[in-house]
Amino acid sequence: MAGRNGRTVRDLRRANRTAVLQRLYFDGPLSRFELGPATGLSSGSVSNVVADLVADGLVEEAGSVDSDGGRPRTLLRVAPGSGHMIGVDVGETRVRVELFDLTLTELARAERPLSPQRYEVEDIVDHVRHGIAEVLDTAGLAPERLLGVGIGVPGIVERTPERGAVVHGQTIGWDAVELEALLRAGSPLPDTVPYFIDNGAKTLGQAEMWFGAGRGARNAVVVLFGSGVGASLVTPDVEQGRAVEWGHLTVRVRGRRCRCGALGCLEAYAGAESLLARWREEGGPAPVGTDEETALTAMLAAAYPPSGEEPDPVALAVLEETAEYLGAGLSDLINLFQPERILIGGWAGLALGSRFLPAVRRHAVSYALRHPAAKVTVDLGRLGPDAVTVGAAILPLADFFARGGRRPDPEPENPLPAWRTALQERVPR
Repeated sequence: MAGRNGRTVRDLRRANRTAVLQRLYFDGPLSRFELGPATGLSSGSVSNVVADLVADGLVEEAGSVDSDGGRPRTLLRVAPGSGHMIGVDVGETRVRVELFDLTLTELARAERPLSPQRYEVEDIVDHVRHGIAEVLDTAGLAPERLLGVGIGVPGIVERTPERGAVVHGQTIGWDAVELEALLRAGSPLPDTVPYFIDNGAKTLGQAEMWFGAGRGARNAVVVLFGSGVGASLVTPDVEQGRAVEWGHLTVRVRGRRCRCGALGCLEAYAGAESLLARWREEGGPAPVGTDEETALTAMLAAAYPPSGEEPDPVALAVLEETAEYLGAGLSDLINLFQPERILIGGWAGLALGSRFLPAVRRHAVSYALRHPAAKVTVDLGRLGPDAVTVGAAILPLADFFARGGRRPDPEPENPLPAWRTALQERVPR
């Protein structure tokens, strides 16, 4: 039966379960007494919802706390083993697959390195399939117990009812790749386990905003600095985050050719791939036949040697120029979106780290308008190299909680805006 606002009793029950679960997840352990004001539910509703969640195995006791003059109050928390998610990072140097419990504790992982400049769809689909099977086997978990698989990919992702998630990854040679359908074919998972596929910069941003350096910010840009560069924008108008093809902003007319085919893109100057190429072109001893991460490590060691040793002037000059291009690119984000925070993540961003950041900050401020530049902070992300997989795993996790802790339907809804709002309300400003 539907009420005047169109909500049914089932909708109300689901909303109440979601409210209790999200408070216990982010703020727990909590007592039943504390859950009332935290959720806005009556004590009777809290008792009924908690009883249902305990019966479903989603909530468990977590000790007790003394009360004022009465019996000790039992504390409750979300049961870690009551759900499992897989997060996948289809990166540009490797495919990483991680299995998490409901509290995002890692239970197993599998990694497959990718050959430089080779992103054959069949190979990556095979890596993802085998990685999923490997982590499930390592943890001894039955596939049907998964809440879902979240996948972060390079490129633009669109979802249609007919074709599922389709990836347009021009920089890696993917043209309208029906990734979800390919993964379903021969998948180790039953059809009841959904895939959630999104841009990798967006999943990185999701993780940092929920659990990392972006917590509490209403306006933020999270940058993924890897082989190329990308960004995710989070504002009150785009609460679930939006991937922006920032790496293909033109920074130099008739400049270097980007791997997307255009001339003068930011990525042609600021991505790790182009950074290493420029080192070679300038005569630097960039390692040949090694992966990008190893080569970038060698470049950093040459530019920033131990105390008492002379730096490689070519490596240092290329890095300084890259810092200026990156800073100039950030200034455009500052001028356009006026964020409170800019966070830099991705394997290359983390590798360059604190030695590189002051120069990037300096250039970003010098190229930006004074007023928005005075209000923004530029920092590194806090979640490390696993941020994309954590963010990918958040997608099925958020869907699960938005359903009130019910198992997913074949067609997942998008729960992230409501959960983003709930998290913003929870964090003190």
